[in-house]
Amino acid sequence: MPVAEQITVSPALTFDAITAGAPGAPLVLLLHGFAESMHCWRAQVTALGDMGYRAIAPSQRGYSPGARPDPREFSHYLIDRLIDDAMAIAAAAGYGEARFHLAGHDWGGSIAWGIADRHHARLGSLTILSRPHPNAFNRALMSDDDQAQRSRHHKAFLEPDAADVVLADDAKWLRDRLAANGVPAEAIETHLSVLGNKSAMEAALAWYRARGAIRGPLGPIRVPTLYIWGDADDTVGRNAAEGTVDFIAAPYRFEVLPGVGHFAADQAPEKVSELMLEHLAAHPV
Repeated sequence: MPVAEQITVSPALTFDAITAGAPGAPLVLLLHGFAESMHCWRAQVTALGDMGYRAIAPSQRGYSPGARPDPREFSHYLIDRLIDDAMAIAAAAGYGEARFHLAGHDWGGSIAWGIADRHHARLGSLTILSRPHPNAFNRALMSDDDQAQRSRHHKAFLEPDAADVVLADDAKWLRDRLAANGVPAEAIETHLSVLGNKSAMEAALAWYRARGAIRGPLGPIRVPTLYIWGDADDTVGRNAAEGTVDFIAAPYRFEVLPGVGHFAADQAPEKVSELMLEHLAAHPV
């Protein structure tokens, strides 16, 4: 079972994390998205630890109380800062120069794409859940009305009262969103234990406010990539998902999970773990 740890990367940044496996074993760093928490990876952390990996799923900037700079200053939450956090966590865990495996879901997927673009020599493999390559996503946003509709909630997150709206009535919006995507009730409560307060929610929304609507273009990805997409995902349409292949310059595997929504690791944990373990075994560090 995962254990809770804290990883300090600087005097101002201490990240909560769930981990499994022996320190020094091949590292798998798992980055969560919104509106979830590090706990979305609990099943994968367990499975990876059991198979001889060192799995670390941090509660990222703003989600960890010890790594929550003022969200009113959006520059604290620029994607470059989030990318640097992930690399600093790997270094603080003892993998400063070592190659490692990287996984990301949703916003964590955006960060993982950025790391693969910028630090490809450090990665043995890349696993992405839900989030298309940014270039494929941009292309779909500009050319596909369906994708624009699916992404309309991003603009709502930029509103000053967004945290209050999301948390109103015992976090009804967040509960309904997760439940509609097949996230089990117990997992919803666990995510709310991290995200269901005003301080954490403001910091999580600062990621959106710091980025704006369009992701910056990246180069072709030169890391072996597994992309997992549920065909019931209400935020990512088929055009963006299928278009990701156009921006991968490495071995690539695209897996579609029928009937699975945006939060695949929570909704189909065994299948996600199976696919990840196959991918990592095929591309050892």
